[in-house]
Amino acid sequence: MGFAFHQPDSVANAIALAHRYGEDARFIAGGTDLIIQINRKRLAPQHVISLGSLGLEGIRETADEITIGATTTHNDVVFHPGFQHQLTALAEASAVVGGRQIRHVATVGGNIVNASPAADLVPALLALDATIDLQGPAQTRSLPLDRFLLDRGRTERQIDEVLTAVRFARPPSQSATSFLKAGRRKAMEISVVCVAAHLVRGPDNGFSKVRIAVGAAAPRTFRAVGAEALVAERGDDGTSFVEAGRLAAKAAVPIGDVRASARYRTLLVAALVERALTACRDRMQGAGA
Repeated sequence: MGFAFHQPDSVANAIALAHRYGEDARFIAGGTDLIIQINRKRLAPQHVISLGSLGLEGIRETADEITIGATTTHNDVVFHPGFQHQLTALAEASAVVGGRQIRHVATVGGNIVNASPAADLVPALLALDATIDLQGPAQTRSLPLDRFLLDRGRTERQIDEVLTAVRFARPPSQSATSFLKAGRRKAMEISVVCVAAHLVRGPDNGFSKVRIAVGAAAPRTFRAVGAEALVAERGDDGTSFVEAGRLAAKAAVPIGDVRASARYRTLLVAALVERALTACRDRMQGAGA
């Protein structure tokens, strides 16, 4: 079955179309997931509404905040100069989204809205306490990414709302992020497990902020809050990163599938959390933080 393709000239008109057609409509940006779902007959929208050329692309920085437009591509994230230091995790995550051709068209907003528990960029954004901006027919609203994600394939977005941007506070100079992904091969592979970490230096060997986000090990990407609390309390005492990995693994509820068993995913969570935290620490030390 075919569909009607709409190219609105404004975000407001795109929203109006989605409001009119309801469940029969889907937004499209890069289309790297939607087109596959349609071809596999998992989705059969009667109306497809393009978000291209509506001004939702671009990365904007202020002294306090960084905003990534919803239709910004992963390739733009990989090569953005501002993501080469404290925000390296963003570039690391986007760099392993599909192949080079996919990264030139796949968008940040699509990666978020798709709500796959294995989405690569989402853990990095979750570790940065990112906020989602949504625009609907009657209002705009903002939600923490951690609240926006509900379950596999489910978010708080209403059918007639457009995710316009994701934003987060600029981290201090004495901080670091990292992203690690385990897959059956190094490129063009869905994550078996992926982990992002964010550390902000505190007094002595401590940290004033600890964030650990885990993907592909639960029905949705999640923060390992128990592991975060342990590292925040104990700092880098020689064993805290290992213990944090174990706590994160206990919080995981992975599935077993053709890519890995549930037990193997659990072991990977423990290992990757330890390595991600260690990478953050080493990056701060290397930068003289």
